Parts: sequence; C-alpha cells; structure tokens
Amino acid sequence: MNRPVFACLLLFVSFGPGARADERPLLHPLFTDHMVLQRDRQNRIWGWDEPGTTISIEFHGKTNSATVEKDGKWQALLEPLAAGGPHTLTVRGTKEIIIKDVLVGDVWLCSGQSNMQWTVGASRDAAQEIAAAKHARIRLFSVPRKMAEEPQELLAAEWQECSPDTIGSFSAVGYYFGRSLHQELDVPVGLIHSSWGGTVAEAWVSAPALQRLPDFRDALQAAPERIRQQNDPRNKPVTVAEWWKSRGSPRLQGTWRTPQFEDTDWKTMELPKKWEQAVPELADFDGVVRFRRTFQVPEGVGSDGASLSLGKIDDIDTTWVNGKRVGSTSGWDSDRVYKIPRDLLQAGENVVAVRVFDSGQGGGFHGAQEAMSIHTTSEETIISLAGEWKYESGRTAKELGIYPSGRNRRWPDPNIVTALYNAMISPLLPYEIRGAIWYQGESNAGRPQQYRPLLETLIGDWRNRFQNPQLPFFIVQLANFKQVQTQPVESGWAELRESQQRVAQADPLVGLAVITDIGEADDIHPRNKQDVGKRLALSALKIAYGRQLVDSGPTYAKHSVEGGLLRVDFENVGDGLAADGDLKGFAIAGADGKFVWAEARIEGASVVLSSPEVEAPVHARYNWANNPIGNLYNSANLPAAPFRTDVP
Repeated sequence: MNRPVFACLLLFVSFGPGARADERPLLHPLFTDHMVLQRDRQNRIWGWDEPGTTISIEFHGKTNSATVEKDGKWQALLEPLAAGGPHTLTVRGTKEIIIKDVLVGDVWLCSGQSNMQWTVGASRDAAQEIAAAKHARIRLFSVPRKMAEEPQELLAAEWQECSPDTIGSFSAVGYYFGRSLHQELDVPVGLIHSSWGGTVAEAWVSAPALQRLPDFRDALQAAPERIRQQNDPRNKPVTVAEWWKSRGSPRLQGTWRTPQFEDTDWKTMELPKKWEQAVPELADFDGVVRFRRTFQVPEGVGSDGASLSLGKIDDIDTTWVNGKRVGSTSGWDSDRVYKIPRDLLQAGENVVAVRVFDSGQGGGFHGAQEAMSIHTTSEETIISLAGEWKYESGRTAKELGIYPSGRNRRWPDPNIVTALYNAMISPLLPYEIRGAIWYQGESNAGRPQQYRPLLETLIGDWRNRFQNPQLPFFIVQLANFKQVQTQPVESGWAELRESQQRVAQADPLVGLAVITDIGEADDIHPRNKQDVGKRLALSALKIAYGRQLVDSGPTYAKHSVEGGLLRVDFENVGDGLAADGDLKGFAIAGADGKFVWAEARIEGASVVLSSPEVEAPVHARYNWANNPIGNLYNSANLPAAPFRTDVP
C-alpha cells in the first residue's frame, strides 16, 4: 500500500485570526504543564481575554502584567533565566491558569517530511531505545497535522515528559538530536515536532515570503481554493470509529480478543510480514484479518503498566490486550505504539489481539522485527512479539461495501503552497526557540535547481516569523537511496544534495548533516535515525553553541591538475582522511566531460585521482549518485560530502 487509507489524522481544532476572544484561551496552548522555556532569553507569553482586562503573570518569584488589547489579545515578556526548574507559571485575568513543572532550557523546532516524522518506535533498536527513554528533562510537543488557508493562531496539543510511554510515537531524528544535546549540555531540552510525510518545502513557507519567488506566484493564487476543497468535511476521511460503526460486521465482535478464547483451529503466520507474502491463501485478499499472539509475563513484571509496539500496519488496526482495547490507528505507514494500563498484564499467559483492515494492495504488519515488542514502564523487561501469530481472515473489502466507492474517496493532499506554514508553523509564533532542524527534500528532488532559493526563502521566513534573524538552522542532506550505480551517472538526488550544501555554505548559521553512508537502497526511510540525530547535534554544538569540534566530514576545498593527475584538497579533515579499504566513489573527466571511475589515494588532506582513460583530467566528482559508494571519512568518522567541480 503506498497511500494513506481511511486516515484519521486531521481531527484537531484550530482557530484562525478571526476567532472571537471568547473562543480563544486565556493562555496559548503552547503553555502547558511540562513545557520548556528558552533559557537566557526574554520569553514572549500570550493569550486572550476580555478587552481592557489586566493580566497578571507570576513566574520565578516575579510578577508583571499586560493589558488585553481591543482585539482580545495580550502579550507579555518574561525576564531571561538560566537553565533550571521546575517552576510554576500563574496567569490571572477573568480566570486563573496555573502551569506546573515548567523547565527552562533550550527549545528546538523539528520539521520536514516523513524522515522527520519517522518515529522512534519504527526506527533501529526501537524496543531498547523506548525502554531507555527516561529523560525527565527532555520535553516533547507534537503539532497536529493540519492544513489552513490563512495563518492560524491556535492548535490542540500539549507538552509531555519524555518517557517510555511517550517517546515511541515521537520523531526519532528529533529525539536523538535532543538527547545528544541534553547529554552534552546538561540542560533541559524542549522539542517541538511539526512535520508531515511526503510534503514539499513550499508548503512550509508563508505567502508573503513565497511571493518573492516567481515560480510559485500562480500556485499562491490557486492555494486558498485548493485548501478549502481539501478541508471540506465532505472530502475528509471518516474516523476509524465512525467507519467501523457504519461498516463493521457483528462477526467481528465476541470473545476472540480474550485469553479464554480457543484459537486452536486458527492458522499461523510469521510476523512482521504483509499477509500477501506470508501465506498463499491471502495473496489477493483485501479486507479484515484478525490476529492473536500469546505471550508470557514473568512474575512481578508489568504491574506499573507497559508499552506495546507493533510497528507499521497496513491500513487500520484495533488492538486489545487481555480483552481490553488499548488503541487504534489508521494509516499504512503509521507506527503503532500503545500504552498498557497498570495491572492489565498478569503473571503467566497474556494475549494481544489485533483486528486489521486493508482496503487494497499490501496488507498487515510490515515494520521491523524489533518494533514488535512489549516493554515495561518501571523495569527494562522487553518481550518480543515477532514470530508466530494465530490468524483468521474475515470479510473482504467488497463485502464490507468499501469498493467501488472507496476508490473514489478523496484524501488530504497537503502539498499546497503555504498550507502547512499556516496550520503547523504559524500557531507556534512567536514562541522563543533556540533553533530548527530540517529533514526534507525527497519530495522536491525532481526540482533541484529550484530548491536552493526555496530553502533559503524558508529559512529567512522562519527567522523573520520567530523574530530572530540569527536563528540557527540545521539541514539533513538526503541519504543514499535507490539502486547502486555501477558507472558514473547524472543524478537528481545528487543535485538536490548540492543545493542543500550550498545553502549551508552560504550561511554561517546553517549546518548540514551528511548521511550518504547510512541510507537503505530499497527504503526511502532508513532506520538508523540515531546517527542522523548525533550528526545534527554535532553541527549545532559547533554553530549554535560555539564548541570547538569537528562537526562534519571532509568537504571539498579546491582542486588542481598535476600532469595526468588531479588533486582534490579537503577541509574538515580533523586529524586526517581515512577510508575503509580501497578508496571508492571518485570519478574524473577530461575536457569532453565524460566521467569514469578514478583510482584514488589519500595524501595528507588531499586525495589524488587518476585514470588510464583520462590523459588530461579537468574535473572531479565524489559520490555523485542517488546511492553513492564512496567511503572517504575523516578522523571523527564522519563521511565526506558529495561534490562536483563541473558546476553548471
């Protein structure tokens, strides 16, 4: 399945600037229990009340006030504080709000498309990482995925403390970046996650900023009507609950979810694997399949609750543990992480039961093996659920009335200019943040030359909107992906990586994390998000925090021709260049521009290139491919950035 079906992702309330004061809260929803305020800065705090009302704000032993303006909005500044907490924030107007457990530290915005959205629960070593995610001073805030015609003021979300119960469904790149900073700096870290898979960069830019780019002016005129159509309730997917209520079958009810149910006549299937590949009888099956898995819980384990991870399920699941419903999720590429209540697990035999509905193409479990597990809250006990499950197929999609009408259903398309800025960035303004990390580009890879001015516009726009012209911004360069090329080729992904790198090189407050060594040829979502977060954090430590360290791999500095040889000099080599085995990934060309693989050797901070096929080399390339093979690193074990000297 390569599209979201019956997605239930957009059911959050958000108010535009035209909302009345009595519809808007005394305090903006960014200010909740467990929040993080930016250290060493004046923090803006705001909300709404009756015009003319005096608002009293008490924080860290000091009181200040603000007056509600005619439009119903008020705003005040909190004095800068050093990292610390917890504190209490009290706001009084026509009513009173007390916000507890407020930390002061560094706040980072994490945005982009699916590789930023990709969760801890679906990433490498998921069970172990979730079990170890006991970081009381890391706080998480997830922005609901929405579109809007005009900039919004509000959203529906709240801060959470990082724990095994909360981290599984959070951005993996965001978490590993924040964890690295937290460990290195020893200050509280707040992570605001605002991303949407499969989205283009221009959806994240405001209309006034995008208007300066001629390529997008026609799209800007059409955008409001397109967004209105997308947000029309008649075009929205129904919720999972609504769908099962109207389409569900009585046959799906009963005791099959409980430990007492006798499932000896059910067949078995090895999971995780989509059922089309797992068993011949379901090769062409679209509809409902029920699954059961019995597992053993040791004595004294799980009394404080636990977390259940099932990885990805295509399309809709409803899940029970020992007969009690623990969650339901819609979306073929969404990770399933559910909290198991206290005392639900019992010593001895327990059962997890999952009802899966697939409307077309591949169906069932398709995440990583390690993502299928149970881990306890207070102990680090991990129970694997990968392996043999019992299953029984139910009614087909056609029997449930899904086709043909289901094929005609319209699904949300967020790839509209300004749509995500309006709904997912604007409501955050003007919250004080330390900087932003950005993992996006796959959806713009077909337009690499356009991407550089677009990304520069986005960065400038966010700096303007967050009222911080010095806002640091850190980019994840595209990973290696698709088939490995056996010969030097032209590459759209390489060109987009070049645009990303040029943006970073042109701005001293922009960093770049190179990850062309940790991607996966057959998966656009590499599971190793730990190294992505660490490399972003290295860049942030140097650029945003002024640490003296090697924050990137070798980067091209210059080249020179020495007879039949071409010498490439590098910067950021640390204590030297290195390669695991024979040096690969370099190509050279003469005046004819025909590139061939080069013989390469390291000499100090240089690489010397040659080829018997090129008598007079002129240009060099390194890792210029969708899925490059280069293996040049520096002493910090960071990979060299792709480059070409024959820039058009």
